[in-house]
Amino acid sequence: MALILTVQCPSRRGIVAAIANFLADNGCNITDSAQYDDAQTGNFFTRIRFVPETGKSQDELTEAFGKVADEFEMEWGIHDADQRIKVLLMVSNFGHCLNDLLYRWRVGALPIDIVGVVSNHMTYQKVVVNHDLPFHHVNVTKENKPEAEARLLEIVDQSGADLVVLARYMQILSDALCQKMSGRIINIHHSFLPSFKGANPYKQAFQRGVKLIGATAHYVTADLDEGPIIEQDTIRVTHAQSSTDYVTLGRDVEAQVLARAVHAHAQNRVFQNGDKTVVFPASPGDFTSERMG
Repeated sequence: MALILTVQCPSRRGIVAAIANFLADNGCNITDSAQYDDAQTGNFFTRIRFVPETGKSQDELTEAFGKVADEFEMEWGIHDADQRIKVLLMVSNFGHCLNDLLYRWRVGALPIDIVGVVSNHMTYQKVVVNHDLPFHHVNVTKENKPEAEARLLEIVDQSGADLVVLARYMQILSDALCQKMSGRIINIHHSFLPSFKGANPYKQAFQRGVKLIGATAHYVTADLDEGPIIEQDTIRVTHAQSSTDYVTLGRDVEAQVLARAVHAHAQNRVFQNGDKTVVFPASPGDFTSERMG
């Protein structure tokens, strides 16, 4: 059984030594470790993958580590590396990210358990049901938005979802919902914001001769599309490509970026650091049957 210790706390001398001594004293072997000291914020971050070799349980180690954590004012957790988080997907009428996440989940490339899909349209009901997953249609209008969000929270509670992924869900969530689920909602959007807003952003980019198309995955906050960034990527385009090519390439990069962000969150590799994040690279044990494409 492998466990993962995550820690963030004010930076000071002795943190690494205290953690290493604790693990050694409790018969644990460190198999992978990453750390970062942010001089600007004064915060320290570490993620340590280890194996208990003397039979101590996760609960026993969690209870014992509390003394170390209190001394250094840590926000921390000890996680089962094999425990899959429960994820609720949300989608509107663009299915590329939904289909990609469903495929990666089905083949074991994402360490998550998808517990359902919520949509404000019926477009992907058959796709979802064919994956033997619950499909929840929650219609959203200006008039019923509070009721719709209350229904969404009911679904989150009933499904036990640890994370909500907006897989091109085209409704703006309220400030109250964003605050209630802070750090538990991931969104994806194209890289053209704020330059090209509204309908047909790829067409606008084509008309302006954009040479790079990209995507950003981030945590959702009350500030629209401005939450802490988890993952980004770009792809180069040329004058010889059409606006349709832009759309196709943009959807590909959106799907890949969102999948990598979900994978990082699921493996406890993401730490919120004010308005930004610390994202540690994956170790070999963090991947299951295949690497992210």
